[in-house]
Amino acid sequence: MTDALQKPAAEEIADAALFEAYFQAFASRDPQAFGAFLHDDVVWTISGPVDVIPYCGTHRGKAAVIDIMARQAPKVLRKVHLVRDKFLIDGNRGAALTRLTAQVTADGRTASYRVANFFRFEGRKLIENTSLLDSFDAAEQVLGHALDIGDAPSLADDNIFVL
Repeated sequence: MTDALQKPAAEEIADAALFEAYFQAFASRDPQAFGAFLHDDVVWTISGPVDVIPYCGTHRGKAAVIDIMARQAPKVLRKVHLVRDKFLIDGNRGAALTRLTAQVTADGRTASYRVANFFRFEGRKLIENTSLLDSFDAAEQVLGHALDIGDAPSLADDNIFVL
């Protein structure tokens, strides 16, 4: 059976209190508080434009993830505030839809965009996180201007295809 189909063992089931405590530590951006929830072998993926938001990508290990939070992310965004819109827990997995609002470090402008987070715990520690940014919106806001989508097809009626 693949990992996606396996049910977690009883000792692996995370409870709502664990997810809530993890989310609060994550939102605090305090490396010690946040680090206490990370598995040593955590895999942390942020799907987004690496050229604009350099801490996007996949990072492996507790030290690498703490480095993202403590050193890399503040180079791009500071005074980060997260508001959780939706939250779902299923066994040792969780999902959250959040709105991130922060100051762009380069010039102090405010950026605000949605992030979907999917995470999995193992032994009451976060072992896997995948965050999907509204990357087009995030990139435009971090850059401070609308992006040219130059080669995008026209939205004229004759270019619409329904399969």
